[in-house]
Amino acid sequence: MRIIGMDIHRVAAEAVALLEGHLTKLGRIPMTRDSLEAFARKELTHDDHVVVEATGNAAAVVEVLAPYVDRVVIANPKQVRLIAYAKIKTDAIDAAVLAKLYATGFLPEVWVPDQRTMALRRQVARRTQLVRQRVRLKNLIQSILHAHLIPPCPHLNLVGISGRRWIAAQMVPADERAAIERHLAQIDLIQGSLKEVEADIAREAMSDPIIRRLMTLPGVDMTVASGVAAAVGDIRRFADPTRLVSYLGLNPSVRQSGEGSAYHGRITKQGRGQARGMLVEAAWAVARSPGPLRAFFQRVASRRGKHIAAVATARKLAMIIWHMLTKSTDYIWTRPALLARKFRSIELRAGLPTSHAKRGSAYDYNIPAKRAEERARVESAEKEYTRFTSRWRAKPRSRHSKASAT
Repeated sequence: MRIIGMDIHRVAAEAVALLEGHLTKLGRIPMTRDSLEAFARKELTHDDHVVVEATGNAAAVVEVLAPYVDRVVIANPKQVRLIAYAKIKTDAIDAAVLAKLYATGFLPEVWVPDQRTMALRRQVARRTQLVRQRVRLKNLIQSILHAHLIPPCPHLNLVGISGRRWIAAQMVPADERAAIERHLAQIDLIQGSLKEVEADIAREAMSDPIIRRLMTLPGVDMTVASGVAAAVGDIRRFADPTRLVSYLGLNPSVRQSGEGSAYHGRITKQGRGQARGMLVEAAWAVARSPGPLRAFFQRVASRRGKHIAAVATARKLAMIIWHMLTKSTDYIWTRPALLARKFRSIELRAGLPTSHAKRGSAYDYNIPAKRAEERARVESAEKEYTRFTSRWRAKPRSRHSKASAT
């Protein structure tokens, strides 16, 4: 088996072949589809294994080379320290290091998602970028108003109808007024693009059973469910829930050496940061929704504070998600009327026509008695969880921690 190591960049890639311990330079390849296909037809065989480092264009390289070789592997750049900290560093050496690590079985690989998951990841990333641009423009408007001693906007949405009327009534210089108008115009353009991206995500969510299953969790809407589903991909690649927690960077860091006790610090924040942030946002929503998860949040918050409780609840959500997807089951304490309302909001975002004359399953959420009945059910589960955990005792401190305290 021949191993091809490729150090890819934006413009070109350096390729090196490793066969029976001997390295052979295959030259520099321009980073275009035609050039990569010509290189594959001329130099590669169906028995070759190709190794590339994870970059922005690595997925496209895999797509082009995969039909010509036995396997294409993407290496995790954060864990390939021989390349990052090398004293002598060239493209050919980097490609050779990738090939040698793969040959010895020490190459940390990156999972390559299928095309549907990749498309969903791109759409979720686009939505996040648009939201950040909108927030930045809102902050610019706020800074202009603050610079001229104007109090905060009394309305919930600064760029909504009421908020814009309030901005128009404020006294600011002419150049600042023009800047505010430009920012509002840019926000309108972003809003239009955001609506289109969310419609694409909604159409995908309507036909994706994983996203619909994740939405049975409290605090998880279409945005969070699609972001987590895109990040996780195939749940079978995680052998247990702790692997998923580690992949999302929600596991605590651990330091231990010799005979000393282990020290657990802050979460690692490694892996898919976008999905991790979404789960933390969902955890804050869980804190306001009745159910056992809210009781869990309150129990941790009473000892460690609300911010640590939010991260702990996000970790709990990740573990529940692993069990739900592995066992193909919905969340047991879901509220049917609220879930139907979530699904209806997906249909409306996807562009399905409204039907004012008909009462669908989402209408039950508008009936106070129905809402109260479902809320009472999950509140009873919350009280039972609180009663059950109230009998737990705190773990006694070890002799090592007592000695250090004295």
